[in-house]
Amino acid sequence: MRTIFNFLASGILVMITSFALADEVANNDAQLTIQNQIQAFRAGDDAKAYSYAAPNISTFFPTVDSFMAMVKNGYSPVWQPQHFQFGKSKEVGADQVLQEVEIIAKDGTSWKALYTLIKLPDGSWKINGVQLLKADGASV
Repeated sequence: MRTIFNFLASGILVMITSFALADEVANNDAQLTIQNQIQAFRAGDDAKAYSYAAPNISTFFPTVDSFMAMVKNGYSPVWQPQHFQFGKSKEVGADQVLQEVEIIAKDGTSWKALYTLIKLPDGSWKINGVQLLKADGASV
């Protein structure tokens, strides 16, 4: 009986560890997507930055120019941050991650960006939306 209990307990531990590792991989891949987009913004590679946007974003902003106009006008802290670091993340289902990013904007103001990322059928992670909040909690 003890052997069966130990076997079951070991199996449960392996499952929990596997789920935790899967979450960590998804979160790391999502963070890499955000990091790559910010690096593309900084490098002035607008087409590459646009490539990290989810398909539904492309529906609203069908060209690189329209996408970049939206980013520059409404998301300047994300477009040209002085500094950024990842905060909390949460996997929502198998194909969606919520990721906090703490940002110091070019002008020195503090922001929190709340990213929603989705996993596409090809396994890539794309940015599905960003909500910007001033460090004091005010929504923009």
